[in-house]
Amino acid sequence: MKPINTVAGRIAPLPINDIDTDQIIPARYLKTTDKEGLGKAAFYDWRYDADGNPKPEFVLNKAEYQGAAVLIAGHNFGCGSSREHAPWALMGAGFTAVVSTYFADIFRNNALKNGLLPVIVDEETRQQLVSLAEEDPTTTVTIDLQSQTITLPDGRGVQFPIDPFSKYCLLNGVDQMGFLLNLEDDIHAFEEANSQRVKTTA
Repeated sequence: MKPINTVAGRIAPLPINDIDTDQIIPARYLKTTDKEGLGKAAFYDWRYDADGNPKPEFVLNKAEYQGAAVLIAGHNFGCGSSREHAPWALMGAGFTAVVSTYFADIFRNNALKNGLLPVIVDEETRQQLVSLAEEDPTTTVTIDLQSQTITLPDGRGVQFPIDPFSKYCLLNGVDQMGFLLNLEDDIHAFEEANSQRVKTTA
């Protein structure tokens, strides 16, 4: 997992409320356990017609939003069923962060575990970002994870919440297993220091 410290890039607006995980990545793509190629399936039923041709009106198919690093979504993003494929698909599509006023808990946890940064802002800020992105597709924002701040083009900084453990993992580019493996020396030292107590207790 790549470390995340600062995310700076263009934003793509998708201001639709209650986007569920089946819309992010349709269930027919859940058979794979490989992350490779899932970016093409992100929002597949919205991006392509029945013949697999891109729908030109869908925001992610528009040339001006290609390469955007931050998705500005509606309220209650990632609701529905539990699937890690949802953050995999978004990351495969080039996104490092998603901004919303609320994320479904399971999606938010899956995103944090896989290196996708969910940024919670107030409704006024979300609407401002959507308007800016729609008016000028070259609009960029900067998200600083260390200070937990998203800076808008006008210089206004908005803080967002994140739990300390997830923040540590994202900053250091480690998942939960990697975090535990990094503690291997400490675990062995603890076991050796307490080996006599363990034997006595047994």
